[in-house]
Amino acid sequence: MTVLQEVGVTVLQEAGTALEQRINNGPADLITTNPGPMADLAKAGKVVANTVTPFVWAGLGLAVKAGAPKPNIATVESYKAALLAAKSIGYSRGCSGTNIGKGIDELGLTEQLRAKTTFIATGPVTDHLAKGEFEIGIQQTNIMVGIPGVDYVGPLPGFLNKPCQSDVALLTHSKEPEAARAMIRFMVSPEAAPLLRKTLVEPFKS
Repeated sequence: MTVLQEVGVTVLQEAGTALEQRINNGPADLITTNPGPMADLAKAGKVVANTVTPFVWAGLGLAVKAGAPKPNIATVESYKAALLAAKSIGYSRGCSGTNIGKGIDELGLTEQLRAKTTFIATGPVTDHLAKGEFEIGIQQTNIMVGIPGVDYVGPLPGFLNKPCQSDVALLTHSKEPEAARAMIRFMVSPEAAPLLRKTLVEPFKS
């Protein structure tokens, strides 16, 4: 979620009740999320529907608890071997989790991994990985790199790296709607592309 202020832009990652508070009452001007949840927000009148704009693609990556051995995931076969060798695996139920699950199914490992897989319903996977709740965690790369308590291993290989789309939209209770609309225009402009790539995402392309 992005909150626009007079002196610049403040970016906040909220979840649970804190996120609901921002969406319903602010202070906030823009929100970014996957297309499904964004459609729900538009239907509920929480965002201005005609401002919903595809924003970025975020690839999938794998991480381990800080200091733990890093598995080889450079190829599809080595990734498959790493999943089979892991004692426990964690990933979310959102877009990234759906795409991770599809990849695991394409590898023919769904039933073999089921008993040792934890599905995260709240917060990022890295929060749980840092606590040692499972051996390896898989999620969007841009929210795994540089997180204290975990070591990023690398992106998922080949066809398994199924990216997630994020959209951006104006919240209906925004106090600075014109500035927020201008921010959306900048976020999807060619000038913003190098800045986006620094955060390990790619500008949206249909």
